[in-house]
Amino acid sequence: MNIALVGYGKMGKEIEKVAIGREHSIVDRISATNRGKHLNLHDADIAIEFSHPGATLQNITTCIDQKIPVVCGTTGWVKDFDAAVDYCKNHNGTFFYASNFSPGVNMFFKLNRALAKIMTRFTDYSVHIEEVHHVHKKDSPSGTAITLAEAILQNINRLDKWQVGNSTNNILGIHSERTGEVPGIHKIRYENDTDIITIRHDAKNRKGFAVGAVMVSEWIIGKSGYFTMDDYLNSDHLKFAFY
Repeated sequence: MNIALVGYGKMGKEIEKVAIGREHSIVDRISATNRGKHLNLHDADIAIEFSHPGATLQNITTCIDQKIPVVCGTTGWVKDFDAAVDYCKNHNGTFFYASNFSPGVNMFFKLNRALAKIMTRFTDYSVHIEEVHHVHKKDSPSGTAITLAEAILQNINRLDKWQVGNSTNNILGIHSERTGEVPGIHKIRYENDTDIITIRHDAKNRKGFAVGAVMVSEWIIGKSGYFTMDDYLNSDHLKFAFY
């Protein structure tokens, strides 16, 4: 598989190592320093996009225009997300998006959703999200935290929306911290007068994200349309048993 890396920061370099280890070829490395010169991907079988939120929509549409499937893991561009999905559908493209490609995090998503379905009946519990990332991360809260929050809102009837800050009776709070070189910590905390229930995921390094992105890229070749991690994890390719 010939891969174009659209975004060549820390994640792009980690993906490169994983891809080469899986006997794929990197045919282009596009970063902020050469993005204005070209985005010609005709030698690529697929593009893996981990760039800057301000460039993501243009990168995705350019890939689709060149008939190159694009796997995107950039976060912080939610305002343009629907436009990217519509562009993919209207131009018969192939677009895969995930806020987090780590298989472990996606299991955590399932756990979060299942716990929220239980906790909607216990109205005396407050719920709060905490996330910690390295100081280089540009978006806050993280895309993973937002995905967790949206799943909670879908399953706990008393909550109307999320906000940055403290939780209230009908608002789910998200607290973000940027420190050191932390790859990623996400924690969901339920609390009432008698106890605390916590679920937590700690990323030890970036390798899990990179492995997931490359595995998804291998899977999506030959497919058309818009896809998510649920499509991948629930496919016959893996036969994950999520209930």
